[in-house]
Amino acid sequence: MIEEIAQVTAIDQQKVTVESEIKSTCSSCQQVDNCGSGQVAKAIPHRKLTLELTSKLSLKLGDRVVLAIPEDKLLSTASAVYLLPLLGLIGCAAVAQYFTQQWQLDHEAWVILAGAAGGYLGFLSARFWQNSASNIDALTPKIVKVLPSELNLNTER
Repeated sequence: MIEEIAQVTAIDQQKVTVESEIKSTCSSCQQVDNCGSGQVAKAIPHRKLTLELTSKLSLKLGDRVVLAIPEDKLLSTASAVYLLPLLGLIGCAAVAQYFTQQWQLDHEAWVILAGAAGGYLGFLSARFWQNSASNIDALTPKIVKVLPSELNLNTER
């Protein structure tokens, strides 16, 4: 499980609004003063991510909660989003290259067009798979636990 700590900012029956600060790893590097990415991270103010979730837990405003997403679902979705368009591009370009040689066509434009079409079809299939109801439900963060109130006080410093 990939976990993140968030703070409850609003409660409306079973709908809970939580806010989490977006973290950048650039501030922890020793080369932060000499790196372009570190300079950009310093220049952009820390942003917050706000989510509206459903929860049956007994929560109150200001509570710190732990949000979690299954790591295997996140990795399978990320691999599909990257690999399906790439495989579509390579597969369709290879098939078009084969037929271009078989039919003795002189232009590689057919291979380029087929590769672009295959990449786009891979993108559409990844988007369709990503937008399926089961995948959306699996990738929705869940509130797994409420941190104790003394831990809430210690983390606000």
